[in-house]
Amino acid sequence: MTLEISALAVHDRPEWDALARGYKAFYRTPTSDSEFDAAWSRLLAARDVHGLGARLDARLVGIVHYLFHASTWAPTVCYLQDLFTDPQARGRGVARALIEAVAQQARVGGAQRCYWLTQEDNHTARALYDKVARYNGFIRYDIAL
Repeated sequence: MTLEISALAVHDRPEWDALARGYKAFYRTPTSDSEFDAAWSRLLAARDVHGLGARLDARLVGIVHYLFHASTWAPTVCYLQDLFTDPQARGRGVARALIEAVAQQARVGGAQRCYWLTQEDNHTARALYDKVARYNGFIRYDIAL
């Protein structure tokens, strides 16, 4: 099977939708249809947020969303916001390839670092993350607005 990584395109919407809904369900994050529509529009515009897809034999089996922003200590950093692989495609290097593709975009974009978050008990993902990046020990807090 051939793995290809490329920008999301208009024709990817049905497969992206299934993967994005799987991602949101995994993290138990209720999301409305209008929020999925708005996210898709932002991803296609590729101004503030960007999306890549992983294809195995032309079928979209993984997605990643990322964005660039300023930091107090660096003019540009890259945040890998969402990463999800079709459960049936796991173990084939899809997530690793998507992470590396974002890291490459971060290099090209002049970012000083690339980072992401995951749940503490997401042991399967963390096994990969520990191989491709360094865990810094930070814990995230959110204020509901």
